[in-house]
Amino acid sequence: MNLVGMLSLDELFKGRHFDREIIVLCVRWYLRYKLSFRDLVEMMAERGLSLAHTTIMRWIQRYVGSRQDWRHGVR
Repeated sequence: MNLVGMLSLDELFKGRHFDREIIVLCVRWYLRYKLSFRDLVEMMAERGLSLAHTTIMRWIQRYVGSRQDWRHGVR
């Protein structure tokens, strides 16, 4: 279930371990460019952030949902 349309921004990101900007950046790059979760982990590590590829996968599931047509910029 995609929760984006039902919650305010504060509610949407409440309780997340990482800042909202990091989550949005990873989700945006994943959707726009042909990057794997592990590519994004490596890019975040270059910026001093340590996270697992499964974390990004969960962000995609939570904030994008199951819309496969959004995967890698396909519209």
